[in-house]
Amino acid sequence: MRIVSWNVNGLRALAKKGVFLDFLESCEADVVALQETRTLESQLPNNVGHPKGWHSYFSSAERLGYSGVAIYSRKPADNILTQLPDDRFNHEGRYLVARFGRVSIASIYFPNGAGKDRDNSRVPFKLEFYACAKKTLDRMRKYGPVWVVGDFNTAHTAIDLARPKQNEKTTGFLPVERDALDEWMRTGWVDLFRRQHPEEPDHYTWWRQWGGSRENNVGWRIDYVLASPSAARLTTNSFIWANTLGSDHCPVGVDAKIQLEHRAS
Repeated sequence: MRIVSWNVNGLRALAKKGVFLDFLESCEADVVALQETRTLESQLPNNVGHPKGWHSYFSSAERLGYSGVAIYSRKPADNILTQLPDDRFNHEGRYLVARFGRVSIASIYFPNGAGKDRDNSRVPFKLEFYACAKKTLDRMRKYGPVWVVGDFNTAHTAIDLARPKQNEKTTGFLPVERDALDEWMRTGWVDLFRRQHPEEPDHYTWWRQWGGSRENNVGWRIDYVLASPSAARLTTNSFIWANTLGSDHCPVGVDAKIQLEHRAS
């Protein structure tokens, strides 16, 4: 099984560029998870919302043109979950879980800590979202393997961004945000890319869209695949496709030695 995750920074825009459908067919994935789709399912052309050979699932924000996540899968999911226990987190289309037998795959677009005035005023909301999602997924992993993929909006350690010193007071690299990710790891969740590449610098998944950031690889690694202990044992490879263009993020993913199941009702 291959899972690929990509913050597309607008699915309709990516589709209009002719990138999305080509990517969907060439990535050799069984599951493709998207974040920041910024669209309602009804706003998509049929070949994008429901491409041949794929089953598609969406969770959209109440605010048009904002946030949103999706999952495309080769096999139909047995169940789709879009709600967290705290309703404060269910209005922005940030959480989507597809379940295939005992396997769960979550596409999550974690909040940015920046407020409307470009301050750090939304950090408390972000941390509470982290905690709520983690508690929910901790329960889920007791049932079977869980992969949590998406834009976590936090660089975990200094090796995960090009300029850590300059960003110590910037949301996305604040100590409290990094501590929140530490808590995932302390309780058994595995950052699969870092497990495979423990000391390698210069691996990033997001770059600012100005100043030659991408060309000069001045980026941040904020897109992850985290695995529950049982999912981590099944994972054989983790990758970042930094050369895939179309968004300010690039795709990330994993290969695992398991076949998805569909249990017909």
